[in-house]
Amino acid sequence: MKRPDSDLTETDAAAPVGEKPNQDLGAAGLDLLSTARRYIAPSIGKALGGIASLAVFALAGFVLASTISSVKFSDIRAAIAALSAEQIFAALLFTALSYVALTGYDALALRQLRLRVRYRIAALASFASYAFSFNLGFPVVTAAAVRYWIYARVGVTAVQVANITVIAGVTFWLGMTSVVGVGLMARASEIGAIDKLPAFLNFALGLAICAGVGYYVVWVSLRPRRVRLRGHFFELPGLAPTVGQTLLGVADLCCAAAALYALLPQDVNLDFFTFVSVYVFACILGVISHAPGGIGVFEATMLNALPSHSQESLLASLLLYRVIYYFLPFILALALLGADEGSRRWNSLRETIARILEARE
Repeated sequence: MKRPDSDLTETDAAAPVGEKPNQDLGAAGLDLLSTARRYIAPSIGKALGGIASLAVFALAGFVLASTISSVKFSDIRAAIAALSAEQIFAALLFTALSYVALTGYDALALRQLRLRVRYRIAALASFASYAFSFNLGFPVVTAAAVRYWIYARVGVTAVQVANITVIAGVTFWLGMTSVVGVGLMARASEIGAIDKLPAFLNFALGLAICAGVGYYVVWVSLRPRRVRLRGHFFELPGLAPTVGQTLLGVADLCCAAAALYALLPQDVNLDFFTFVSVYVFACILGVISHAPGGIGVFEATMLNALPSHSQESLLASLLLYRVIYYFLPFILALALLGADEGSRRWNSLRETIARILEARE
């Protein structure tokens, strides 16, 4: 019971002098620490991430500008014209194979979620979502929006679309980390000539990355795992789907890298396995920068990493690669989405007309 002339309870009054203020101060400190962890820490993390992205983008822009400052665009046009039809056809073929592998990302995710969706719809959703996110950036927004627009027609909910996007993202990063890890281990000396690091350090980095991938595979294999993102729980695939994700991600990245490798000038003396590792590292920097398709960051990394006597020829290959791998699929995705929407509207109109005619009869 509280006394009228005091704010302390009987228990408080019996406590030793000075103990209650210390307890209150400690509780207030814990509350302040909890509040800081909940609100301030995520804000600091986001701010540091944004600063890192801007720093990578700014550094890449500076490097790219200094690299191409002495390049003549007439030489670039001549280098593009010098590319053979076989090189362009090979780049188109590997680009197609890469996007076919990308459609498997959604197919695996749908299988994990036990959703019965025809492959034609899954392929359209996956292809269009990646074509849009590669060119417009912000894949969490653009890819999810395109997927939901298509999957909602067959009854897939927004939460399930978010699950598909998360699982597809895990597939992408499993492929990336696996390629980089194995490449650093298998080509430690060759990559050392590019990143100027000792071979043993490259090997150790590759071993650490592969160990991380292996730990993740074991972790999801022991029992069902769920992660919480933005208030929603997502169930991660188990052993067999994870192995499938890794293989599919590696196949996609190898095909994408092969599309650029086919366009490289002949003076680039680099074996394909080493080239894939450099390519994926450039892609990772592009993702970190949050630039659409890693534009600028990817080119700057490749221009400074690949050994070439002609920067004009190498830049011409990179520009043509961006047209083939990024812009052409984007245009095709727009056409397919327009045709699909037109077909859907036409079918709806035909059904409406048929019902009206039946009602009149």
